[in-house]
Amino acid sequence: MELWGRMLRAFLSGMGRRGGYWGRAFSSWQPRLPPTGLSSAREQVSHWTAVFEKKGIPEARESSEYIVAHVLGAKTVNQESQPLTFSVGQFQSMRPVLWTQPLTAWQLQCIQRLSSRRLQRMPVQYILGEWDFHGLSLKMAPPVFIPRPETEELVGWVLEEVTQRPRARGAHGGSLILEVGCGSGAISLSLLSQLPESRVIAVDKGEAALCLTWENAQRLQLQGRIQIIPFDVTLEGSWRHLLPWGPMDLVVSNPPYVFHQDMEKLAPEILSYEDPVALDGGEEGTDIITPILALAPQLLKDSGSIFLEVDPRHPELVDSWLQSRPDLSLHLVAVRRDFCGRPRFLHIQRSRP
Repeated sequence: MELWGRMLRAFLSGMGRRGGYWGRAFSSWQPRLPPTGLSSAREQVSHWTAVFEKKGIPEARESSEYIVAHVLGAKTVNQESQPLTFSVGQFQSMRPVLWTQPLTAWQLQCIQRLSSRRLQRMPVQYILGEWDFHGLSLKMAPPVFIPRPETEELVGWVLEEVTQRPRARGAHGGSLILEVGCGSGAISLSLLSQLPESRVIAVDKGEAALCLTWENAQRLQLQGRIQIIPFDVTLEGSWRHLLPWGPMDLVVSNPPYVFHQDMEKLAPEILSYEDPVALDGGEEGTDIITPILALAPQLLKDSGSIFLEVDPRHPELVDSWLQSRPDLSLHLVAVRRDFCGRPRFLHIQRSRP
């Protein structure tokens, strides 16, 4: 506990010394005073929607709604609003009376300040400092990777498989799960919240990610069933550090899988604020995927499973790679499509000897 406290303090103080993502992003922008005469939530949403649209900010209305609602202590402004494309959580609605009642000077200043960050293309999740994922409210902070709605589908698939296979038991009666690249802890903590007897080993090579996962685990009171370990899957022999935790029932990961040549095509929100190491998968997007697959047989139980989120071009590449490595005793069991119809998730299983 003391170790994680020291790591978190060091991380936060380091951001302060460097000016952080906040300081760098806003140093050249001087905010205007809150518009006079715009005193209600509805008027503020309309005003900032127009400003965002003029400046070419994506999801202009949704961004303004989330910011205004956040300042007023809610998650969205009206029941008819659709959630932002990068979140599929259920959002509470503001009471209609709050749409038109006068806002205080402090509330107007907060809306102004947060909106100025959106004008600098900061993702809404970082602006609000939290986001819903699979029914959990998680703290968000740059540069840790922001979980996407597709990954909620991956979690759902893992939960289906685990509940259908009650024989997969760890030493404490539930599944022992390894997550490679835990980021904010979204996958690990979602699984723990739905599988009360399970345990998770969450690994990442980024200190900021490790600290944020631990913070979110404490926030959700799940810290007793998760071990958070610094770990680089690409280092030769690194798997030996995980052997003391025992054979795993599952390995799950949303690894960096963007093809390197596609990185420059990503939105400014991603390129300016999120850690590129959590996105860039190398020339074919498999620089982390193949080490995970090579690592898994050393850690998985017989018939243990690997669940991966990948690029739609990867299922064929991964299947071909596995066939070239019969020594791993791994085979592709299933490919599942995301809500846009793209082949996005892989279920790979270790064969019995």
